[in-house]
Amino acid sequence: MRSAFILFSLLFALLFNNSHAQTAMANVYGRRSQLLNGDWQIVVDPFDVGMGWRAIYKDAKATGKADFVEYSFEPSNTLRVPGDFNSQKPELTYFESSVWYKKIFDCDAGKQERVFLNFGGANYITDVWLNGKKLGRHEGGFTPFGFEVTVLIKANGNALMVRINSARVKNGVPGSLFDWFNYGGITRDVHLVKTQQVFTEDYKIQLDPNDPSRISGYVKLNCASLGKQIALDIPELRVNAKLQSDANGYAIISLKKKLELWSPQHPKLYEVKLSVEGDTVSDEIGFRSIKVEGTKILLNGKPLFLRGVNIHEEIPQRRGRAYSDSDARQLINWAKDLGCNFIRLVHYPHNEYTIRYAARQGLLVWEEVPLYQGIEFADTAVKPKAELMLKELIKRDQNRCNVILWSIANETTPSKERDRTLIELAREVKLLDPTRLVTAAFYNVSRNEDELTLRDTVMKYVDVVGVNEYLGWYTDWPGDPEKIHWKSDFGKPMIISEFGGESVYNNKLDTAVKASAWSEEYVANIYRRQIKMFAHISFLAGVSPWVLADFRSPYRMQTSYQQGWNRKGLLSDKGEKKKAWFVLKEYYERLREGN
Repeated sequence: MRSAFILFSLLFALLFNNSHAQTAMANVYGRRSQLLNGDWQIVVDPFDVGMGWRAIYKDAKATGKADFVEYSFEPSNTLRVPGDFNSQKPELTYFESSVWYKKIFDCDAGKQERVFLNFGGANYITDVWLNGKKLGRHEGGFTPFGFEVTVLIKANGNALMVRINSARVKNGVPGSLFDWFNYGGITRDVHLVKTQQVFTEDYKIQLDPNDPSRISGYVKLNCASLGKQIALDIPELRVNAKLQSDANGYAIISLKKKLELWSPQHPKLYEVKLSVEGDTVSDEIGFRSIKVEGTKILLNGKPLFLRGVNIHEEIPQRRGRAYSDSDARQLINWAKDLGCNFIRLVHYPHNEYTIRYAARQGLLVWEEVPLYQGIEFADTAVKPKAELMLKELIKRDQNRCNVILWSIANETTPSKERDRTLIELAREVKLLDPTRLVTAAFYNVSRNEDELTLRDTVMKYVDVVGVNEYLGWYTDWPGDPEKIHWKSDFGKPMIISEFGGESVYNNKLDTAVKASAWSEEYVANIYRRQIKMFAHISFLAGVSPWVLADFRSPYRMQTSYQQGWNRKGLLSDKGEKKKAWFVLKEYYERLREGN
């Protein structure tokens, strides 16, 4: 039986500490769970009155002949979860306010089990009620969060109510201005996770950074309990280790084993299981090392050149947020077809399907939080929001071997507040995960005739410098690409994290002048010139053009060509390959062959 102490603790947490969501436990997909996906009833709340006098969260019903309620959840008015609400109903295309979701469900949890409600992501502010009790709130559209619901859950007829508000927030992360479509709603899977009283809350299992023949890491239980036995099984390696938790509920992993290392050429993953007192979590884990040596990035001790592409979490043909395994396969398979060994996932954390499928396909990953242009760094609320998102992201993906770069920002303008915030975040990320590289995408490059010099104070505090440059598009070429001299005083690897230009598929306008932009040949020529320049940058460790496919952006208002789309894609909004695709693919094939 559950002890009175446990019940009291759960009730205390529920009643007095429910203002914020809990950080989700690690690897929800590897646990016993129940998906709550499917059709959810909705109420659209354009003026956001449901938290006030309308009190939609009460889910009131009319009683008596003279009573009425001025809202209703109807079985015929639904949205699919996961999925953004903008692409599912035409009247919500540009909607940016509150939508209320309702789901009635049963739960088959045993009497000895604990139950957790987990959201993979919901954009942007989420409030959650279960069976009339508020569980809490989460801010941030791209990382998982959850609540323990053990004392509220029933066997039948549970009523889950969720308010999602997608309005842009000036001191949010991202802020109120960003150059991608603001997809709102419950955009990722919703799980009910079932555990025993004692369970594995978090773990990290990796290649020891100082010994390539050793597996190292830790297991963290949900409670501070000395002497709990934890089983670690890796069948292919014949590992069946018994670990003991310390007084804080931690157990250290250190095992000597001959391993096949993960790499883009050989994306080897091992089945791993952790068990404690009848509770089990399963995973697929690869082992590899990543570090910087001078101006080189070393994977498993060998220099690596990153052949990349930027990807937005969007399926252009559907004009909607990517959220499923099939969506992940489409985007990753496009990148593989291009010849990539690396993807930069912009400008926010993408869903787990994408990360996991990329690992199986041998693609290295740059993950980023949306500290984007226009962020209000002087507002003291911004940094804690960024810190929380980084913590949630790192906890979610620290066991994904293909993730090698944590990016703390993209194209932010230097200032005293900005510099201090990013420097502190870079240090904090290193404390959270010292085994990976920290980066950011900068655009601060000074220009003196044909010399380009990296200029940003924060570059000193990252491991790898990302640079967004649009030579030939937003700025003119300073001269012959083969004679451009790049200079850095930082002695670090550089990734050209963005370059390119906009073109419309099958647009064959004359390309002799800039006024004829949006033609395929004009942008293909930008790529040819960029490739010539790359060959003469001694500290270049990779390139990542902008962007894999055209994506929606209401800020792009050129009515003849853009029509609400950023047209810098190598693929059109229908998935058609533009000329620049073939230029880049040929370059990547030469690099892969060692030329």
